[in-house]
Amino acid sequence: MGPLVLNTRPDTDSADLLAALDERGFRHLSAPMLKIAFPAPVQPLDMTVYQAVIFTSANGVRAFVKLTDDRSLPAYCVGDATARTCRAFGFGDVHSANGDIHDLAALIRKMVDPRCGSLFHPAARKTAGDLGQMLLADSYQIDRQTVYEARESSTLPQHVLEALRNHHIDAILFFSPRTAETFVKLVRSYKLERDLSKTSAICLSPAVQSKISDLTWHRTRVASQPTQEYLLSELGSLS
Repeated sequence: MGPLVLNTRPDTDSADLLAALDERGFRHLSAPMLKIAFPAPVQPLDMTVYQAVIFTSANGVRAFVKLTDDRSLPAYCVGDATARTCRAFGFGDVHSANGDIHDLAALIRKMVDPRCGSLFHPAARKTAGDLGQMLLADSYQIDRQTVYEARESSTLPQHVLEALRNHHIDAILFFSPRTAETFVKLVRSYKLERDLSKTSAICLSPAVQSKISDLTWHRTRVASQPTQEYLLSELGSLS
């Protein structure tokens, strides 16, 4: 049997990841650290006032399509998974930064003329970075609206709790700072601090790693680029 990996991503973001783990021969458990909630839309969006839409997550796409049927604008996406979600929902003009929010800001500076109008950013209530602030000095107008909420989990599934206490989990995957923060809170609430010494933490970025650095791990690894593909490549040392 292959190594046992714990997935901490929200259920809405996990299908591709779990399929990729299956393909690579890893066993896996899931303990979503965040639950995605999509509030009912108050009124339809008027997209005629924007020149483009920007997505920093696939959940932003899922929320957006609940608000409007308009898919005519160019979509600028933080990564390939978000871009694939855009295309699946009918967007035709899709661009991927294939990285993190800083790469997305660079892509927008390269491809979008700020004089041609504002950009719509459907986002969570809490985000890992402020894209509008990053682009403010370059005269971009970003209309960020909260269209979904990521709610922190307050418990661990019983079978995951037992696997951690029995040192059965070889690696835990962390994709966002908030996911990592939530995991650390739960580890402390369940008094699991001594149960991770044989487990590796695999992180999407240094910002994610910084949130779990106070725990005692067998080892921590950071993806060389902030994508799922590169994160999964760090699992090679386990097999």
